[in-house]
Amino acid sequence: MKKDKYILGISAFYHDSAAVLLKNDEIIAAAQEERFTRKKNDQSFPSNAISFCLNFAPVSLSDLDAVVFYEKPFIKFERLLETYYVFAPRGFKSYLSAIPVWIKEKLFLKKMILEELKKIQDFDLTKVNLLFSDHHLSHAASAFYPSPLKSSAILTIDGVGEWSTATISRGKGSAIKMLRSLNFPHSVGFLYSAFTYFLGFKVNSGEYKLMGLAPYGDPTSSSLEKYKKIIKTELVSIKDDGSLFLNLDCFTFTTGLKMIDTKKWEELFGFKVRNPEEELKQKHCDLALAIQQVTEEIIFKLAHTAKELTGEENLCLAGGVALNCVASGKLVESGLFKDVWIQPAASDAGGALGGALAAYYQHFGGTRGVKSSEDSMKGSYLGPEFSDLDIQTVISKTKATFKHYSDFDELCKVCAGYLASGKVVGWFQGRMEWGPRALGNRSILGDARNSSMQKKLNLKIKFREGFRPFAPAVLSEDSKNYFELKKASPYMLLVSNVIEQRRVKLPKNYHKMGISEKLYFVRSDLPAITHLDYSARLQTVHKNTNPKFWSLINAFKNKTGYGVIVNTSFNVRGEPIVCTPEEAYTCFVKTDMDYLVIGNYLFDKKTTTVYDKKYTLEEKIYSD
Repeated sequence: MKKDKYILGISAFYHDSAAVLLKNDEIIAAAQEERFTRKKNDQSFPSNAISFCLNFAPVSLSDLDAVVFYEKPFIKFERLLETYYVFAPRGFKSYLSAIPVWIKEKLFLKKMILEELKKIQDFDLTKVNLLFSDHHLSHAASAFYPSPLKSSAILTIDGVGEWSTATISRGKGSAIKMLRSLNFPHSVGFLYSAFTYFLGFKVNSGEYKLMGLAPYGDPTSSSLEKYKKIIKTELVSIKDDGSLFLNLDCFTFTTGLKMIDTKKWEELFGFKVRNPEEELKQKHCDLALAIQQVTEEIIFKLAHTAKELTGEENLCLAGGVALNCVASGKLVESGLFKDVWIQPAASDAGGALGGALAAYYQHFGGTRGVKSSEDSMKGSYLGPEFSDLDIQTVISKTKATFKHYSDFDELCKVCAGYLASGKVVGWFQGRMEWGPRALGNRSILGDARNSSMQKKLNLKIKFREGFRPFAPAVLSEDSKNYFELKKASPYMLLVSNVIEQRRVKLPKNYHKMGISEKLYFVRSDLPAITHLDYSARLQTVHKNTNPKFWSLINAFKNKTGYGVIVNTSFNVRGEPIVCTPEEAYTCFVKTDMDYLVIGNYLFDKKTTTVYDKKYTLEEKIYSD
């Protein structure tokens, strides 16, 4: 009988550190370090995530057949040195700050990993099989191997790995063959991140805010076309195959401590770099729309090239740019590929999974078999789960009042009633989600029909910018009744439009309205989830992967006739999604959530002692 192979995958030291444990090719556990340390996008060694994975299995470090790091640090160091050499003497300040860190940490990464593992558990260091995967191979493996596709084109796009910034590969059976790559410093990810920075959002975490801001741009304005022309003539040259060349005179990420030459950008676009708390103006929105459209153009060109090179009718996507769900949604609906599958943890966290899978199939010679039309991600519910005893411990510690329901269906009916009456419900069930999206196990929920729900959730629950849209969670079998998307979207990675019958016709002067007027204009009978351009980033909820969340939405449907609700992540601005019952309860009492459900326990804000709120956000984002 063949011995099972246990493989631990690790990503760390850039952003989104994570750990994944495989048993052969089965994903046993996966989690990001930020959920344990409570530091958003934590880049430190994922000691807590590793401990969780080992304990969940349970296995010890001595049981592992391999530990795999998601990229190759020596090749990355080579790129760093070569870049400084090419651009010398520019970048000397950056060189002085970066090189000592690389020499101290990155070049001795093998030693550091072994030392950090030994802090978790005592074991024989000489028996560890430590492997290093190529960064974009890790991305490609994370996209193809868990997918339900027997063969596929694979497109990976991010900032940069070792040298590659985008790659096209072909996956077939257990093999992945890389066919083409775009190399540093020419990067779609860095281009988009540069605009993230210029428009006042944080690089490596604020890109989704830029994407959410884009629909506030005026598609009929001369400014939009002017901005796109500037981008494509002054900042980037885009080729027919999707490859691109950045005008490095305008970017400083190769040698400096910032993304761009601020003075040159301000001269090009005619306004100053936006301060993070500065009021949003129409010019900011128009520029956001311009770079979103340019990015979509590049992605489509790359996708066409991937199809031509591979001859495949299916596509797998990974890398941080794959989280641009607007572009992905349009790619799906274009019909260019028969099927498109995206890794739910598409950014560097997913590299931990891809590195481990690449080791299983390519190092150990594992055989891949696609048994069904379902992927192997287990709904992305791969993180920690908690028992009734854990919940009762929180109740005892906080002296919280609660009601326990032995009948879960009854609890769903009660919560459906609260949602229908305009209340906000925190929802905590089962295993924590893997990836950036809350998929119904660590979620904050509301009524999608409620026209004031977006404002309430943004300002009083999430304490974040008012322009930010919210996602719908819809019963998979009812999705076609609300959205144009023809395929399932279980991981909330695709944007689609609300169907025509549900829309409210826009007034003739709509695009000339101020930002706040646009924001609060009711655009459909689901105003809380319908973005300015009638779009929504939807999650289709499937009874077989999350029966509890499905039951709640179904109860809401039985009460209201609508099989769709608002689903946003269980956290507030600047914090990671909650992991434990205690974190959920603390978030509940410090915000204006009305009810909290943890397992079969219901907590009511009216009977809860509320702490002094530490979260605030002024409603200044709506200035025109």
